[in-house]
Amino acid sequence: MLKKLGLLLCSIGMLLSYSAHAVVILQYHHVSDTTPKSTSVTPAQFAEQMAYLADNDFNVVSITDAVEAIKFRKAMPAKSIVITFDDGYDNIINNAAPILDKYQFPYTVFVAAEPIAAGYKGMMSWQQIRELAQGGATIANHTWEHEHLIRKLDGESDSQWLQRVEKSIVDTEEKILKETGQSVKMLAYPYGEYNSQVASLIKDLGYIGFGQQSGAAGPHSILTALPRFPVAHAYADINELKVKFTSLNMPVITQNKTDPLLEQGQWRPRLTVKLDMSDIHPHQLMCFVQGQGANKPEWLNEDEFTIQAVTDLPAGRSRYNCTAPSKSGKGYYWFSQAWVRPKNDGTWVAE
Repeated sequence: MLKKLGLLLCSIGMLLSYSAHAVVILQYHHVSDTTPKSTSVTPAQFAEQMAYLADNDFNVVSITDAVEAIKFRKAMPAKSIVITFDDGYDNIINNAAPILDKYQFPYTVFVAAEPIAAGYKGMMSWQQIRELAQGGATIANHTWEHEHLIRKLDGESDSQWLQRVEKSIVDTEEKILKETGQSVKMLAYPYGEYNSQVASLIKDLGYIGFGQQSGAAGPHSILTALPRFPVAHAYADINELKVKFTSLNMPVITQNKTDPLLEQGQWRPRLTVKLDMSDIHPHQLMCFVQGQGANKPEWLNEDEFTIQAVTDLPAGRSRYNCTAPSKSGKGYYWFSQAWVRPKNDGTWVAE
């Protein structure tokens, strides 16, 4: 009896530990009725989402507090949320900021320096960005030109390419510091694209990296590629977001592939993942290959599974997503592995 009670208390403690360390990071671009739907939520949708967080006892925390907790495995408040925006569009200050200020929610804007300096239509100015910073927003790095970091220029060697990437990141950080007084050394990869070399570079430079693959962040996440849930268009429905808002950090112990960039011709990557199964039933874990639907995992042993695309992944960006309900029914564990591949001839999809 005492042994059973001990096991029960251990299981409860494990669940509380997982829940306390999970942080859901939301990624927005536009908050507008008139911008491209693929990267937009309407002001009405954004207001509904923020009201839901406020009315349902979610704890919206700063990105710096969340990263510190993840790095040092500190407990976070239950139902912790981080709000981020990519690019620095002016509808953030016009449409999103007043709603965020209403609830006193902290948030982060990842900015690319060159589009701001060029005064592109729809971008905030540095003066507007300073206003957000003075109001409490965190301003972070999105590279100098919002370039595809994994793409080399014609004739560029590996060392030249990495030097160029480093300069883009460092120059942007210096510009943010000059304009706002902030330097949190956090980088959101443009388009969510990176590879192992870029990840190693930013680690050496002392940066935390953020991707665009979905899932809750936590102690089992990779600090050079923290997951974020993109919120836009088809992914902006409040009923679907309610599940994502309470998602848990999938307890990944090891995985055989972490580099999203696929080698030439290897368009059906096999992903093998080992999990801490304390709060997960194996038969309830299901995976999905983007564009190919459900992909039932093959269990290699009691805590390790593998999945593989049935047909070639398309040129561009794709994901494998895996989810599983916690045994308690208090939320879904969520894990995503991003992939990116060129065309068969080595060229890239035009964007």
